[in-house]
Amino acid sequence: MNHNYENYVKHLQKISDLNHSGAVLTWDQEVNMPEKGAQFRARQLATLAGISHEMFTSEDFGMLLQKLSIDQTLTFEESKNVEESYRIYKRDKKFSIQFIEERSIAISNAFTAWANAKEESNFSLFEPYLKKVVENVRQESIIIGFENHPYDAMLELYEPGMTTKELDQIFEQAKAKLIPLLQKIKQAKQVDDSFMYKQYDTEKQWNFGLDLLKQMHYDFDAGRQDISSHPFTINFNPLDVRITTRINEKDLAEMLWSTVHECGHALYEQGLKVENYGLPSGEATSLAMHESQSRLWENNVGRSYAYWKCNYAALHEIFPKNLLMITVKDFYKAMNKVQASLIRTSADELTYHFHVIIRYEIEKDLIAGNIQVADLPAVWNKKYKDYLGVDVPNDREGVLQDVHWSHGSFGYFPTYSLGSFYAVQFFNKANQEIENLEGHISKGNMLPLLNWLRTNVHCYGKTYSASELCEKITGEKLNIDHFINYAYKKYSEIYELSSQYEPISS
Repeated sequence: MNHNYENYVKHLQKISDLNHSGAVLTWDQEVNMPEKGAQFRARQLATLAGISHEMFTSEDFGMLLQKLSIDQTLTFEESKNVEESYRIYKRDKKFSIQFIEERSIAISNAFTAWANAKEESNFSLFEPYLKKVVENVRQESIIIGFENHPYDAMLELYEPGMTTKELDQIFEQAKAKLIPLLQKIKQAKQVDDSFMYKQYDTEKQWNFGLDLLKQMHYDFDAGRQDISSHPFTINFNPLDVRITTRINEKDLAEMLWSTVHECGHALYEQGLKVENYGLPSGEATSLAMHESQSRLWENNVGRSYAYWKCNYAALHEIFPKNLLMITVKDFYKAMNKVQASLIRTSADELTYHFHVIIRYEIEKDLIAGNIQVADLPAVWNKKYKDYLGVDVPNDREGVLQDVHWSHGSFGYFPTYSLGSFYAVQFFNKANQEIENLEGHISKGNMLPLLNWLRTNVHCYGKTYSASELCEKITGEKLNIDHFINYAYKKYSEIYELSSQYEPISS
């Protein structure tokens, strides 16, 4: 190996050691840490973040990156690693250690305040902490720099190359196509999902969820599952990828979808090459690409009829009284019920995108200074009424339902919809290339699909951008028509819509 490149790898791996040590503390904060530990945990995370930033932005490392950027002896993957590191180096070099540490402390404190505020359903408990986070984010966008909108700088952190201009076009197209479909569904006979809200024992749900994870080939020797108020996936390396789920005894869907969704994320992380630890090629391409993996497993697999042809009998055996007289077809329709609701993570796959659009519009205005933190509950409630026609009864089910703002993750939410759109496009391609994919899924054999994803998505890391990878896999860039065609076909059948939909040519 090139000597300079070898030094580059060693340096990045040391930084990764620090970052993932911080991630362990973050996981513990959200799963195990006692409440009184919050103050010192914030300090510990800030110290690690500061050291990591100092190492990554050192002058010596910058000079090494500069040398490697013009080194003609590097392989394609090595060159792409250096290119990506140099891009981030130039961006991160703009930030002082003081700013990094202050931001880390603000985020740690905000998370604790958010958890307490959500428990009390009282936004005012979170407001001063969120205000500090937003001030940091606004400053961050200025430091990073942007051409048209400050929110573009935040998008760059999660979905490099994406802009508000492009997102506006994508969401306008989604609204134009989905609103007519939702109106037709609203006029159709609604499916019955009442049996999903009976009493479902926590332990039995937990054990069934574990069976689903095993069926998806989640490697428990390289991970674990725990409970948290907001389900998440966190990784420390490809051999230690942890997930959490949420269980509600009065809503079976919460466990099902959080478990399958987070497993999709985890499979991506477990599929990254171990030898690329610490390098861009050992990290997920982008947040939208990450979300494509969780949404593919959750929606295209988990909400499919084929999936429940295999798994419903076991569920029925566990909860025979709750599911008495309920057929697999009934269950399939129930899990795909389309109805406006309050909670994003529990939303159906059509109205879900309006939850994302609401957050996207709020974030844009908040970062631009058009609205202030104190305005959030009122703005939130109005948008839910305007877009989804629902009244928000309290802060817990409204503005406090998501953890992302307490993490300072502004620019993250749009990747949920982008990931859903990528997911359908990828699943369509996998369906073309895997013989009898639906048959495999209906028999509980998820390995052909997982192997296809390992080969086409997981193994590349950041070697390609999301747009490049999509084109490499499917022959075209992100094309929302795939999702629109899928949505119209699936829900026209479920709701027995009489009008014929002409598929959009993709």
